[in-house]
Amino acid sequence: MLAAMSVTPSSPPGAGSSFGSVDEVLRTFAEHGYIADKRIATSVFLCDRLQKPLLIEGPAGCGKTELGKVLAAAHGTELIRLQCYEGLDEAKALYEWAYPKQLLYTQILRDKIGETLTGAQTLREAVTRIASHEDAFFSEQFLLARPLLQALRSERRVVLLIDEVDRAEAEFEAFLLEVLSDFQVSIPELGTLRARHIPLVLLTSNNAREMTDALKRRCLYLHVGFPDTERELAIVRARLPHAPESLSAEVVRVVQALRKLDLKKKPSVSETLEWVRALVVLNVETLDKTLAESTLNVVLKYDGDIERAEEKLGELFARK
Repeated sequence: MLAAMSVTPSSPPGAGSSFGSVDEVLRTFAEHGYIADKRIATSVFLCDRLQKPLLIEGPAGCGKTELGKVLAAAHGTELIRLQCYEGLDEAKALYEWAYPKQLLYTQILRDKIGETLTGAQTLREAVTRIASHEDAFFSEQFLLARPLLQALRSERRVVLLIDEVDRAEAEFEAFLLEVLSDFQVSIPELGTLRARHIPLVLLTSNNAREMTDALKRRCLYLHVGFPDTERELAIVRARLPHAPESLSAEVVRVVQALRKLDLKKKPSVSETLEWVRALVVLNVETLDKTLAESTLNVVLKYDGDIERAEEKLGELFARK
């Protein structure tokens, strides 16, 4: 159960921050291969300084999860990731008791337990004696910390990535509200456990369902779409510096055009990178219509999408 009372952060907002300015976020992210724009960098800076969760919405493949990974790398800290899915509950997200371990210890210590029960005249007396020692079996030694509790109890400030939160049910979202408000949890057998350090919290959503106003009020909000041509080309150059310049530019030009089509799944930035990487493996330096058609399956994963793209390719390469 979650505690209802509020908690004072272990350090004031901004303490221990790695970023001195928005421009420093831009530079540091670029050093780690993530080409952010000013809006993304400002949101990350405020998330860091204000110690408020950042809710990031946008289509799949636009770099939301990668942002969490790069943020952890930029801070030189651990990334703790909670992958959300339908049916996710508090036990899987917060903590569980290691029942097999408790049972094993019970078997190993059965002689000691027998000594404890020696002389008990009634069942009630025996239960009372066992109950007086239950703290031995409900201690942190037998606690299985799941991602949320791991982030709260970490010895240093970490990045907590709650990925695809829109896949979980609304009940789980309500549970998250209390965690993100108080940064503490109450475990009946142990009492209230407060965060040693307020983690940097990122929540991502692919818009599978609408997030509640209550969650959005507790978070900074950022919508991330696909990058424009200039930024996507900069991403390719940063991640694949050895790829021919003209090849990278051609792939980005084509991908940008494909995203404007009515596709079931628009190509992501990671698929743009995969396409360039595949063409480099094929040892080519330019992209033409024939080569694009034969490698479209790297970026498009549905037959209908590939058919629509093939119709567009003729137009794209005829303009060259």
